[in-house]
Amino acid sequence: MKETFLDKFMSKKGLYTSFWIIAIFMVSALIYFTATLQKEVPPIPKEVKSASGEVLYTYDDVVEGKGYFQEFDLMDWGTMLGMGAYMGPDFTTDFFHHRAGYLYEYYANEMYAKSKDQLTKIELGAVKERVKEDFKQQTKLLEEGTVYTDASAMAYKQNVKDLTKMLVEGDSKRAFPGGFIRVEEAVKIAAFVDWSQLVASSVRPGTEGKVGEERTWSNNWPHEPLVDQDLLYSNHMVSLWEFLILWTLTIVVIFLSYEYLFKKDKNDKLEPALKVTKMFRSQKKLLKYIPIVSLLFVVQLFLGAYLAHLYADPTQDFIFSQSILPFNVIRSIHTQLAILWVAVGWLVGGLLIAPWVANKDHKYPWLIDVLWVALLVVAVGSIIGLYMGATGQMRETWFWLGNEGRELLNLGRVWDIGLVVGLVFWFLLIISLIRKASTNNPLVGTIIWSAFAIATLYIAGMMPIHKIMPNFTLDDYYRWWVIHLWVELTFELFAAGVIAFMTVSLGLISQKTAERTMFFELFLIMMSGTLGVGHHYFWQGLDEYWIAIGGIFSALEPLPLALMIIEAWKNQREQKSKGNSNAFSTPFMWIAGSAGLNWIGAGFFGMIINTPTISYYSHGTYLIMPHGHVALLGAFGYISIAFLYMTSRANAMANGWVWNDKLSKIGFWSLTIGVLIFAIPTLMIGMEQTKIAAEMGYYYTRVHSALDVVQGWMWFRILPDSLMILGGGIVFVDLFMKTFICKKKEA
Repeated sequence: MKETFLDKFMSKKGLYTSFWIIAIFMVSALIYFTATLQKEVPPIPKEVKSASGEVLYTYDDVVEGKGYFQEFDLMDWGTMLGMGAYMGPDFTTDFFHHRAGYLYEYYANEMYAKSKDQLTKIELGAVKERVKEDFKQQTKLLEEGTVYTDASAMAYKQNVKDLTKMLVEGDSKRAFPGGFIRVEEAVKIAAFVDWSQLVASSVRPGTEGKVGEERTWSNNWPHEPLVDQDLLYSNHMVSLWEFLILWTLTIVVIFLSYEYLFKKDKNDKLEPALKVTKMFRSQKKLLKYIPIVSLLFVVQLFLGAYLAHLYADPTQDFIFSQSILPFNVIRSIHTQLAILWVAVGWLVGGLLIAPWVANKDHKYPWLIDVLWVALLVVAVGSIIGLYMGATGQMRETWFWLGNEGRELLNLGRVWDIGLVVGLVFWFLLIISLIRKASTNNPLVGTIIWSAFAIATLYIAGMMPIHKIMPNFTLDDYYRWWVIHLWVELTFELFAAGVIAFMTVSLGLISQKTAERTMFFELFLIMMSGTLGVGHHYFWQGLDEYWIAIGGIFSALEPLPLALMIIEAWKNQREQKSKGNSNAFSTPFMWIAGSAGLNWIGAGFFGMIINTPTISYYSHGTYLIMPHGHVALLGAFGYISIAFLYMTSRANAMANGWVWNDKLSKIGFWSLTIGVLIFAIPTLMIGMEQTKIAAEMGYYYTRVHSALDVVQGWMWFRILPDSLMILGGGIVFVDLFMKTFICKKKEA
């Protein structure tokens, strides 16, 4: 029978070649777009002045204000152009909305000698057109300088006064205790915030006056009815095409998976399940990582519960005073702990697997101890820095040792460098051992080289190395390089290699099937995950083409892995029915959970928020939380936990210790059910906010009283949070007992 194109494409060689072709193409495209980026980002004007000639602020004021904004970690309290945390206001929208409100009063008095509330509908319409003229025709964001009308200049001064009062004195209704920021610092922050307001409200040059095409630097985000700013029709068309393409490709992926990847071949043989009779010295040194990693996870869960309480009732303290544990500081520690324990768990996995693949130990096993000490120093030092930096105790050294204040990338630069050095050191430890292995295993190769990419990609978020990047849009572009290209590209590549390797090692999937599935997965990850970073660039100051690019490339990549896990589970069930037990059933349970939650969190919940039509109104709302939490915990956290259990299980097998899965299953299901239930209240709250944004304007979604109608859902989070804390606590206790307090099997 003649070999068809699909036969060639779905072969191991065809998929491997296709992966490299798509990888080269996508990376080249990303480099090209990055090289031309400077032409499309909104400029920072040399100065902003009033029509009467008064200088309101300068380029240096904006840059200095951005530094203070980062130093005090305001992005972990509120948002800037929709990027950040959901407790505080969106600073951009606040300045935009209040400027518009001030102009309504100013022009109502100028044109009719009345206040806005006294105008007839016809008069109000005329005033509205005058306000729109002030925003869209008379105010231009240009590098050589921006000139405000005298009315807008007065509106700016009022905004500065209001923001300074809030930042210095605090805002108890939104869990901001105040007392850290000085008046002169708040004034500079106001200049930075006003620049972002110009990004959101000023028309991008080249689009002026074009019907259906005129748009601001932020592609008309946010929705602001006071100046008739709303979504463009082109965004709806991109959303429609995204749905059509994804539905079609989902059918194609399922067809190809079952027709070519999982079809039983009588010559296919499962590898014998991994049996451990001894632990190498370097592997034994990994045991001390287990309680540290699992304890960091538990601490992160407790901090999440603390934050949830403040979300529900920001005016009240929860166990500790908010002056001691401010919301923004604890949120930054909460997110950094998540990255830390997941990353270290993966380090454990790589160091565990390498000696098995090479069938020999490291020449200097004590280097594992060096890495452990280095990671502890980075962990402890960075957490102290996060706290002291954001609370104003490191004014001279905050950039190097404190809280750098870029959401999810908060570490001071010294800790950034330490983390990169640790990751590169880890990679060198593994590659020095595996390169001497007798077999060239593509599954292991994927794990290793994706680990190298994880280490080196982090550097993208550290440019320039010695100071902050002046332009927020440019800075956020590279910030998303780390966050998105980490979790939806290099992390996914690592996860694909790990899941394929472990299902083969546990005797559940044939090597041939695992390799083809993995290469198919790598192809999809590179295709959708690279330029898919564009869905973070819709509204933060980049050009409109990112809407199309980021909208089309979406959440297909978790599907083949989920299908492979189903196939592995079927094989495990078949083996169990024949009386063949799986010694590593506990790690496999977490790996299977990872694949399932990856599809739900990254695929399903990712699909909900990534379409431009939905993203426009839901940007910076609770609707994003199910995606972030389910995907991070499931897709990556569960793999980390699987590695911990695999290390502990190998140790138990080598020592002939008793092993019982009962407690670990309880921990698994408590966590899994908890995170899935967590998605329900956050979805309900997010949908209410999105409705408000569409009907009333985005400003009102961030007014805390707007959430009164969903207050019950806020408190409902006690249930999933409790389940997750219980699950995390059980995992910690279970791992500690299995690793350090075990009994010998009876002879």
